Amino acid sequence: MCRFLLIVICLMAATSVYGEDYIDLVEKGNEAFKQSDYKTALDFYHSAEIDLPESPELDYNIGSALSKDEGYEQAVEKLTRALNTTDIGLEASVHYNLGNTHYWMGDYQKAITSYENSLRINPDDMDAKYNLELARRMLKENMDKECKQPQDQQQQQQEQQEQQQQDQNEDQQQEQEQQQQQDEQQQQEQDEQQQQEQDKQQQQPDQLDEKEISREDAERILNALRDDEEDVQKKIKRKVKAKPYTGKDW
Repeated sequence: MCRFLLIVICLMAATSVYGEDYIDLVEKGNEAFKQSDYKTALDFYHSAEIDLPESPELDYNIGSALSKDEGYEQAVEKLTRALNTTDIGLEASVHYNLGNTHYWMGDYQKAITSYENSLRINPDDMDAKYNLELARRMLKENMDKECKQPQDQQQQQQEQQEQQQQDQNEDQQQEQEQQQQQDEQQQQEQDEQQQQEQDKQQQQPDQLDEKEISREDAERILNALRDDEEDVQKKIKRKVKAKPYTGKDW
């Protein structure tokens, strides 16, 4: 919850000093703030700021409107200026809205400090107590996340490394299997080729013998056979004894 002060009430006694225009601008700004029209509220507040540039109450309202309009850094600047007040109630509200602004900015440690400062002034502020506990819880969750994040990153990196190693091992195994298959296929082709060459070498002598016998040795063999036959005939003739002629003389 973001709080703002109806500074018109605080300045009613000063109407004669600052004039009706200033009071009217502040009232219109407050009304626009209530309608959540923060840009319009800021326009009225800035116009009123011309007449009273150093008003802690006006700084508070401008800072609160900027915070609601997500102008957080400018809101912190204006709210910090609003702490220059002697009004204890205003100071407590400034710390409260500073806490809200830091909370929305995600700076939970500064939000905690601001809520604690507000509670030192107004210990019975239930909204400040609630927001303080909420900021503490958010801070703890962020710290837990920051502590857990390196562990998660380390675990994730380890898992990635393990997965990469597993993929690498699988790739190597696949490459080895492919290489082994190629080697086996190559060896089989070499064995088949060697077997074919051996078969050719075994067949070639027979073919050459047949060709040589049929073409070159045919006459030589026939001549040898004829020579052998003549020798045989001669031997036969030598073995046969001549018989004396026994014929009658006529």
